[in-house]
Amino acid sequence: MAVILDGSGLTIEKIVAVSRGNEKVQLAPKAVERINKCRAMLEKKIEAHEIMYGVNTGIGEFSEVVLNDDQVKDFQKYLIYNHSAGIGDPAPLEYVRGAMTARINVHAHGNSGVRLEITQTLVDMLNKGVSPFVCQKGSVGACGDLAPMSQIALLMMGEGQAYYKGELLEGKEALDRAGIPVPGLQARDGLAVINGSNLLTAMSAIFLHDAMNWLKQAEIAAAMSLEALKANMKPYSAKLHEIRGFKGAVRSAESIRKMVAGGDLAENKVKCKVQDAYSMRSTPQVIGSVHDALAYGRTQVEIELNGVGDNPIFFPDEDLQISGANFQGTPVAVPMDMAGACITMVSVMSERRMNRLNNPALSVGLPPFLTKGAGMFSGMMLSQYTADMQIVEQRILSTPASIQSIPAAADQEDFVSMGMNTAIKNFQILDNAYGILGIELMAAAQALDFREYNFGKGVTKAKEIIRKYVDFLDIDRPLYPDHTKMKELVKSCEILEEVEKVVGSLG
Repeated sequence: MAVILDGSGLTIEKIVAVSRGNEKVQLAPKAVERINKCRAMLEKKIEAHEIMYGVNTGIGEFSEVVLNDDQVKDFQKYLIYNHSAGIGDPAPLEYVRGAMTARINVHAHGNSGVRLEITQTLVDMLNKGVSPFVCQKGSVGACGDLAPMSQIALLMMGEGQAYYKGELLEGKEALDRAGIPVPGLQARDGLAVINGSNLLTAMSAIFLHDAMNWLKQAEIAAAMSLEALKANMKPYSAKLHEIRGFKGAVRSAESIRKMVAGGDLAENKVKCKVQDAYSMRSTPQVIGSVHDALAYGRTQVEIELNGVGDNPIFFPDEDLQISGANFQGTPVAVPMDMAGACITMVSVMSERRMNRLNNPALSVGLPPFLTKGAGMFSGMMLSQYTADMQIVEQRILSTPASIQSIPAAADQEDFVSMGMNTAIKNFQILDNAYGILGIELMAAAQALDFREYNFGKGVTKAKEIIRKYVDFLDIDRPLYPDHTKMKELVKSCEILEEVEKVVGSLG
């Protein structure tokens, strides 16, 4: 069923369905009416020579330059040419498709003054698989994602490049093959395509979807390590977390209890310490805080997905246009900087548990470095090195981008969000997180093979899936294939899917 775009109700899940799952989209009939109504108002104002930013004036530092009638016709073309100023490798197509979906939803409000033909062309491109070639780098996340969105707008003139059926083509050829007419750009059209933080917001939506799946697997890994380390499970009781009141901690403790349920540890058949180290005892508080942070990030991203991020903005019922800064990416960049740092934080805790599994002074009777032949063999000693390297990279990337503004456009644009930097680095943080968590899962499975008591049903299932891909480390072997397999396994969410079939939803 097509995703209906009407300016409201666009969720992270719908963005993922369209961008990654190639779900079709459709403009709601009421949205079509609103777009046409707003365009009619704009055309009257153009005929009346009312001064409107980006319609019959220049932009940025040139906003005080008024254009004559002939210049208005060509201005949108040169605007898009000038702003197609990105650099380097193309953004993944799912990011571009997400940005196009988000931009259609902005237009659906009927406050952008764009011609319906432009919005419909974006719809047709999504539905027929025409995805513009967009350089990922170039946006400062204010005045919108101007550089990357301009490469989408080039297609409106039959220019630029686009992928169609796996082939990179010139823009006009891609549209022709898909049977999509070139709409051309008239007054306001170009700016209406580019003047919002749609790419960084779509990327953030996809990141939040993937980060939540990773976080649930972090709880699975924690449960496995806790079982292997003979943890005291009293700190995971519901009463303890409910009395403090943080929803994320309540949720995380419940997920971990589900994982160990039915095992000897949960049923107090395994002797444990009165009080464990923080990396074992405070997992619900730490992972729970990330649940809460991602929930806040979701709220902000979905507000942006369903709001009018544009400039100027037109109000047909009041015959009014207002120029402001609703393109500013900061409302998304700030929570997403936090989200990226949170993934790093949980990765650090993952590595600390992996360290306890390896360290004979901390592992409650496990062999040193999880090998039967310590001295001759080094077991998982070097796995920790690999995890540590990735954590350092995560820490470097966790510096907020939203405090890194550099003035541009002769100081007319003297504060920008740098939200695109946030969006890019968050995926780099998450890529490392897959590897770090994969190493903890591998170490936990190795440790559990040394234990001779019964494990929880969820833990048992997770270990079973891991053993489909990585064998018990009996004697030393090159570990890079195992590390890479585990990283891909975490990314695939197979462990999560199979575990949830046994224990139910992990939130």
